[in-house]
Amino acid sequence: MHQAPRSTSPLGRPAKAVLAASVLALGLAACGGSSTSQSTSSSAASGAAGAASASTDLKATLTYGLWDQTQVPAVQKVLAGFNAKYPGVKVNVNVTPYADYWTKLQTQASSKTLPDVFWMNGPNFQLYAANKQLAPITDQVKSGAIDPTKYPKALDDLYTLDGVQYGVPKDFDTIAIWANTALFKEAGVALPTGDWTWQQFQDTAKQISDKLKSKGIYGAAAGMDGQTTYYDTIFQAGGTVVDGKKSGYDSAASQQGIQFWTDLIKSGASPSVKQLTDTTADQWFTSGKLAMYQGGSWFRSALTKGPVSSSVKVLPLPMGKQKATVIHGVANVVAASSKNKEAAQALQDYFASQEAEQTLGSAGSVIPAYTGTQSTFAASMPGADLQVFLDALAYAKPLPVSANTAAWNALETDLLPDAFSGARPVADVTKELAAKMDTALGHE
Repeated sequence: MHQAPRSTSPLGRPAKAVLAASVLALGLAACGGSSTSQSTSSSAASGAAGAASASTDLKATLTYGLWDQTQVPAVQKVLAGFNAKYPGVKVNVNVTPYADYWTKLQTQASSKTLPDVFWMNGPNFQLYAANKQLAPITDQVKSGAIDPTKYPKALDDLYTLDGVQYGVPKDFDTIAIWANTALFKEAGVALPTGDWTWQQFQDTAKQISDKLKSKGIYGAAAGMDGQTTYYDTIFQAGGTVVDGKKSGYDSAASQQGIQFWTDLIKSGASPSVKQLTDTTADQWFTSGKLAMYQGGSWFRSALTKGPVSSSVKVLPLPMGKQKATVIHGVANVVAASSKNKEAAQALQDYFASQEAEQTLGSAGSVIPAYTGTQSTFAASMPGADLQVFLDALAYAKPLPVSANTAAWNALETDLLPDAFSGARPVADVTKELAAKMDTALGHE
C-alpha cells in the first residue's frame, strides 16, 4: 500500500509519550523553563505585563513548539501578522512529530530549555501546570489582552487548574466520518444522508468491504485511540470513561461502546488490528483503500492534495443510544520562566486574537476556537460539508481527563487491543482495565 502522509491527532498516544508524561509527574519538582535568547525589553524581567501594554518595539527571538507539520503554513501566516505588529520579535517554529513531542518536552522541562511558547493538550496539561512549568494568563486577562469569554467554556476549563487558567485555546476539534465518495460509487453503495444508526454504519461498511475486497479496499476504520474511536462510541452507548475517582469501563454501556469496534473488525468491514498497527487508518484512507475513516476535524489539513481530496464528503457519526462526539482543543501556553516572557506573552495574546484565529480558520487547518471565526473553516473545502464538525457541538462531550491522564491512557493502550482483535472477551478486558484504572485514579 502507498504510504500517504499521516495527519497527527492532537491526542495520539504512542506508548513512549505516555511514559514520558508519567515520568514528568514523578520526576519534576517545580523546575523552571528557559529560553535561548534574551529580550531587550526593559520590562521583560517582570513577565507580568500582557500584550495590551506590551511595547511594539520589543526585540527578542522566540521558539514556538508544535507537533503538526501540516499546520505550519497557517502558522506562518499568523506569524506574518504578528511580525507586522512586532517587527523586532523573531519566531523560530520548531516542529516535533507527535510520536516524540512529549518525550522531547519532558527532556526540555528537565533541562530548562522549554520553548517560549508551545502547544499543550488536555491530557498533559495538569501535569505541566501542577509542576509549575506554565505561566498563568491571569495578568493578560486583567489587562484585556485575552478575553476567555470568547472561547468555549469547556476548553477554558480544560486549561484551568485550581482556579488559575494557563492555556488559551487555539482551536477545537470534533469527530465525524470522512467518506470517499468515489469508493461508494465504485461499490454501488448509496452514500448515507442525515442521521444514521450503528447498525446502518456497520452494514454500509460491510457491503463496501465485500464488493471491493478483491482490490484490498475496506469499508471503515478509525485510529483505535480514545478520542477518535472508542470514547465516541462509549458516550453514544450512554457509558462513561472516568467519573471522578472511578473508571467507567466496567459497565454494560461502556462495554457496548468497545464491542462496536470488535464487531466491525470481526465482520471484515475493517482492516484487522495488526493491519491498522502496520498502516494507520488515516493512511488507508488517503491512499484510497478505505471508504470511511472516523477521524477528527484536524484531518482536513491532510486533504489539500492527493488522490482522494476531490472526492471527500463528511458524514455525522452514527448514533447509538444517543448522538455523541468528543470535543477537545489544543492551547498555546508560555513557559513559566521564559527569559522572553513579555514577548512570549505578546505572541500568545496574538494567537488568541480574532485576527489570528480568522487566519487559522481560513487556511482550513483547524477549527478556530474564537467565537464567530469558525465559518471560515466550514467554507475552506467546498462540497465536503465540513459544517458537520461544527454542528456536532450540539451533542459534543468533553474529552475525559484527570490529574494524571497518562497513567490510565497507558492502561487503555496496553489492554484494549485484545478486546478489539477478539483475543479476549470485551467484558474480561474492560473489567481488568477498570480495576487497574481505579488504582491509578486513587493515586492522584
